[in-house]
Amino acid sequence: MNFQEFKAATQGMPILTGKDVVKLGNRQTMYNQLINWQKKGLLLQLRRGLYALGKTERKIEPSNLFLAGQIYSPSYISLEYALGLYGLIPEMVVEVTSVTTKNPARFPNEFGKFSYQHIKRSAFRGFKAEKDQSGLAYFIAEPEKAVADFIYLNLPRFKAGDKDVFSQSYRFQNLDNLDLEKLTAYASFFGNAKLDGIMRTFCDFVKEELGE
Repeated sequence: MNFQEFKAATQGMPILTGKDVVKLGNRQTMYNQLINWQKKGLLLQLRRGLYALGKTERKIEPSNLFLAGQIYSPSYISLEYALGLYGLIPEMVVEVTSVTTKNPARFPNEFGKFSYQHIKRSAFRGFKAEKDQSGLAYFIAEPEKAVADFIYLNLPRFKAGDKDVFSQSYRFQNLDNLDLEKLTAYASFFGNAKLDGIMRTFCDFVKEELGE
């Protein structure tokens, strides 16, 4: 199978697995072609066993939001990347940050950098399904869960009662749409007393910022 035949058979797929590829021809021949097409930039490796057609070859443009969930699963987008998307921090983070019940991992590829931090299974909730510009589905934390995940995974940086860290170090903003009950509920999923205390401090910070 030449590349034009391969492209015609796969252009409607946003990503391809190694199993998808070898089904299209002789197993060893297709693996050899995978290596050859990658060298030519016709095929991009997202991680071992997962691929996308090169930029000029693909018909569907997958977003990094979609790719994050495909590269490492189960996972959902959270932490700094989600906080930036929601406008809760002023910086738009380049690296796509997610949480997972699996081991921490990081995957740099031609699309960008994708990192994953571990949380316990009982805390793996508080996220929702969305669709990107191509109609491809991905999972992302609700705003309040992104805050809870971020604080939990950075607990040593926080002290109970210290509200200044939220405005000075992390510059949290646009807080008016946060649900304080959700914040405390999502923090409780982790079963961590320190996190519960820090979240109460964060809720006090939100109230002060909003003049309540």
